[in-house]
Amino acid sequence: MNNIPMLVLSCIVAYLLGSVSSGILVSKIAKGPDLRTVGSKNTGASNVQRTMGWKYGLITFFADALKGVLSCLIAELLTGDHMAALPAGLCSVLGHNWPVFFSFKGGKGVATTAGVMLYCFPIPALICIAGTVALIAAFRFISLGSLFMVVSFAIASIFFSNGNLWIILWACMLMIMCVIRHHANIGRLLKGTENKLGTHSK
Repeated sequence: MNNIPMLVLSCIVAYLLGSVSSGILVSKIAKGPDLRTVGSKNTGASNVQRTMGWKYGLITFFADALKGVLSCLIAELLTGDHMAALPAGLCSVLGHNWPVFFSFKGGKGVATTAGVMLYCFPIPALICIAGTVALIAAFRFISLGSLFMVVSFAIASIFFSNGNLWIILWACMLMIMCVIRHHANIGRLLKGTENKLGTHSK
């Protein structure tokens, strides 16, 4: 990576882009509730789906994923290096989780992480996402599927990284951010009180 100034710029742009909360914007356009005060008080697609329905939940999910893709694309275009997409993608997820525009109260980063994964390493990402969809369909726990996605991707990075420790570290950082944001869900999963898909947040 030789173009450090452009790399830094792309990471700043990625964080700011990630900080644009799709859930809050969708809710405002649809004249819905303030997501930070209802349900799980989370601004991500899961809370949008539970409080506003599937249509708005899916719109939010794809908008959040697109933020990750665009952040990575901008980084590659600015630097001319595909590897620049990795730190930019991290910054995009960081912005989504802790958005500067919304008092650092964001989502859990699942959709944005999926977008980043797909852009950077599409084939292993698709395999992990397919497993996630199957797991959610079988057990109806979105949080369990989300955790599976990032954990399986981090494990897979050992094989698709060709021994590049930076790629493995990057995948592990994506996983760690997701796990941190899901700490309450993990507790509820262990207690057997986690919400299933199609139920309201407790």
